Amino acid sequence: MARKTGKYWRIPTKNYYVTMTDEFMSGWGKAKGKINKVVIGCDTKSEAEVIAKNAKKRQEMKNVRIATSKPRYSRKDYVVSYYDFKELGAVWKRQ
Repeated sequence: MARKTGKYWRIPTKNYYVTMTDEFMSGWGKAKGKINKVVIGCDTKSEAEVIAKNAKKRQEMKNVRIATSKPRYSRKDYVVSYYDFKELGAVWKRQ
């Protein structure tokens, strides 16, 4: 998970980020009253493209985007789950 620092979630620096809204996890549990964002850090554009392609196949993932600038999400409105590409299982890395 991204670290809480100040008003924003602290996300590690990477070359690419794939961001998405997890609609299933938003609005309850730790995300009660908030939006649950998933951020996946990638070293290469091809890694980011694979993650984005697979995220778009998942019903619960909406607003899938690839970015080169580090995303900023307010702790007031969002819960952020951060993962590095290397940590993910095969379901996310299918070509």
